[in-house]
Amino acid sequence: MHDSQHTPEQTANESRHHTPPTGRHLFYLSLGALGVVYGDIGTSTLYAFRESFHHSHGIEPLAANILGILSLIFWALIIIISVKYLIFVMQADNEGEGGILALTALIRPPRVQRYTRQWLLILFGLFGTALLYGDGMITPAISVLSAVEGLEIATPFFAPYVVPITIVILVVLFLFQSRGTERVGKVFGPLMLLWFVVSGLLGLSWIIRQPSVLAAINPWYGAQFFIHNGWRGFLVLGSVFLVVTGGEALYADMGHFGKRPIRLAWFALVLPALLFNYLGQGALLLQHPEAVINPFYRMAPSWALLPVVVLATMATVIASQALITGAFSLTKQAVQLAYLPRTAIEHTSPEEIGQVYIPSVNWILMVSCIALVLAFRTSSNLAAAYGVAVTTTMVVTTLLLFSVARNLWAWSLPVALLFAGFFLLVDVAFWGANLVKIPHGGWFPLVIGAVVFTLMTTWHRGREILADRLRVGTLHFEDFAKQVHREQYARVPGTAIFMYSDPEGTPPALLHNLEHNKVLHEAVVLLSVQTEDIPHVPARRRVQFKKLENGFYRVILCYGFMQTPNVPRDLALLPKTALAFNPQKASYFLGRERLLASKRPGMALWRERLFAIMSRAIDGYSLRSAAAGAMRPMRHAG
Repeated sequence: MHDSQHTPEQTANESRHHTPPTGRHLFYLSLGALGVVYGDIGTSTLYAFRESFHHSHGIEPLAANILGILSLIFWALIIIISVKYLIFVMQADNEGEGGILALTALIRPPRVQRYTRQWLLILFGLFGTALLYGDGMITPAISVLSAVEGLEIATPFFAPYVVPITIVILVVLFLFQSRGTERVGKVFGPLMLLWFVVSGLLGLSWIIRQPSVLAAINPWYGAQFFIHNGWRGFLVLGSVFLVVTGGEALYADMGHFGKRPIRLAWFALVLPALLFNYLGQGALLLQHPEAVINPFYRMAPSWALLPVVVLATMATVIASQALITGAFSLTKQAVQLAYLPRTAIEHTSPEEIGQVYIPSVNWILMVSCIALVLAFRTSSNLAAAYGVAVTTTMVVTTLLLFSVARNLWAWSLPVALLFAGFFLLVDVAFWGANLVKIPHGGWFPLVIGAVVFTLMTTWHRGREILADRLRVGTLHFEDFAKQVHREQYARVPGTAIFMYSDPEGTPPALLHNLEHNKVLHEAVVLLSVQTEDIPHVPARRRVQFKKLENGFYRVILCYGFMQTPNVPRDLALLPKTALAFNPQKASYFLGRERLLASKRPGMALWRERLFAIMSRAIDGYSLRSAAAGAMRPMRHAG
């Protein structure tokens, strides 16, 4: 193993995870977190409180009901976001990175036995990850649609154009993705700062007029709401949950900013602004119950309505951008952890390594969002589909957190059970209230999650089976080296790099090349790219190098699941004394297999056929990327 110099990517990673931000740096990181981390939860004020009084619940905007729902909203923000996520879940970081997939990797050993408790937890984590794709489709649609609906309040003239305007905004948003978010990202924070300030002031102006609304902080009002409304009150939890739907996104974006800036932004600005706004909407309804149709916009004075609509639209576009970027990041992690096949990933910023663009994911999200807007037409209808996926993911996060508390934090079983049991009780209550949404659109994110989960597990299991079967027929390199020594093949100038996942085996592509051409290059590099279950592999562990006999060299490049493999770049980091060649001029050889479904044990026949289709679909991409010199890690097949 040889140490190498730090690349800009590695330097950025290590400084971010080991240097706590302070002073001006902390301020700018907190400001950036406003634009990326809190976009989703910050725009829930547009529809969450309103949906709690949806006619389907049969809850009238009476004083007791208003205070009861506000009490539930207040304590949901405190318990789920402030305590569960900001204090505990963010402690379960995978070397600074967050998100349910990073959490799953944290509890996953190198080899896990199937049908064990840990194996089931990993499956739960994968299913929770898959559900986030459904959330990523619904969030842009409901956020932008709810903002544009404010035009109807300004003047009925815009009523027929709400859906077309929403679709135009979504199309522009997705078309913009290929340009990257680096430039626009600089204004995300200030815009969201303005959004939270305006939202808080709108609410505060009504709290001053109706200070009795502050009584909702008393949890007794929430308890009374359930006592008086029974089953109908329980179902309202499905709408109350909309105020915390950004919790998972908050955790997933932790690696971009760190814990301290995210916590500072929440407690210093976001939480007060949200509480002021929700309490202000309640104060408005205490005086004008008829404003229940859209209390957020009704809080604004008539002269400020259009500016607020414009600001809300910009805020929802920012919130949507955060979810879209999150889907790109999630896909990149899944590819690195071998849960999804390789796909084209473009880096849109030379400085910010986390800013990636994945065309296939982008177009799928765009078509899905437009289809959702056309199918549901209003944000109220979309709200019926929203929440099922996120509540399920939150339940899974709590289960994984219990495993972390026991195995990594070394908590005693009673303490871990009490800790996880409390949050699980809250999560299951919200989850149960959202289950009734399934017939009314909640099925959509579940179907999307099931499809993605099937693809992820099929690809991962298929790779394992294929690797095992190929390993049985792989010629060990020591035996191959004896053959080379015995046969004395002709050598030609240059360097050949053969990529194969088994460092001890002989790449099939090398055997085929030797069989047909009867020659070897002067230098032959056996290259393996490995992805570890940690976000970032430091520079000192990036390259493993060993000189073999007869001009052969073994190189292993190690990456974390948040890093992008770049073979030519990192081969250039080899010490000159180890192997002198130009990676850009070397010849790269990649193996290619033809997969056929069979009745051999391993997977169901339909899953083997699915795996074969997925594998064939990426073969063209693999060859194109190899020719371009931008290598992705090879699958275990070689």
